[in-house]
Amino acid sequence: MVLWIYSKALFSTWIYYSPERVLFDAGEGVATTMMSKVYAVKKIFLTHGHVDHISGIWNVINTRNNAMGDREKPLEVYYPKGNRAIEAYLSFIKKANPDLRFSFTTYPIESGERVFLRKAGSFKRFVVPFRTKHTSGEKSYGYHIYETRRKLRDEYKHLDPKKIASLVKELGQDAVTYEYDQKLLTVSGDSLALDPKEVEGTELLIHECTFLNSKDRRIKNHASIEEVVETIKKSGVKNVVLYHISTRYIGKIDRILKKYEKDLEGVNLRVVDPNKGMII
Repeated sequence: MVLWIYSKALFSTWIYYSPERVLFDAGEGVATTMMSKVYAVKKIFLTHGHVDHISGIWNVINTRNNAMGDREKPLEVYYPKGNRAIEAYLSFIKKANPDLRFSFTTYPIESGERVFLRKAGSFKRFVVPFRTKHTSGEKSYGYHIYETRRKLRDEYKHLDPKKIASLVKELGQDAVTYEYDQKLLTVSGDSLALDPKEVEGTELLIHECTFLNSKDRRIKNHASIEEVVETIKKSGVKNVVLYHISTRYIGKIDRILKKYEKDLEGVNLRVVDPNKGMII
């Protein structure tokens, strides 16, 4: 898994996930920063309709349509069904670009709907949106990436590998193992702190943390560090990236987070610098 994250709250936010070539949100400057890698993007998943999360889509489309490179790869955009701001913006883009050289398709999706990124035999990797709490009156989503895996049934765990292989050949794979869906990644989008049950079991949580002091928050539509820490502790997630941090904390981030070292003991915590972004 490779992640390229840029997020400066209020200005621009986007996350690029490889190897599946997916963008979560597409804030201003995403094409400028990604440069030739923007041709690789297959799907864009939008969390909500605020400008700092969607304004870069037009630049992505324009760059792919006019610059050198592969201009025939299709591009798909998925967004919360009924989000009027996103629908209006995508409609404008389509009208302003009637002669695209590639297929550009938009899909309104519902919470819980599966969007497959890859499906080959028993291997499946897919995205599932879930509802978040951000702005009143606007539907917003976070997203999980799942991967379908197989696990050995309990009654065979004591056997050696050769015996297990023999049983698979004799009884079939489904008799010896079973499928389960593993959360590889959870992206919060702009939201209050996520429900611990929503993120439980994810291998990596990317959570917005606009306010590193809840006293700085005037309107309750973004997460504070105190609330995010509680979500992390209650969910048991061990790998966390904090993003969408307000620029008021630039130069103070490390000092502020030191207060939470004991609360987050055993957690691999990384923070996206609002000025630099991050590659993981």
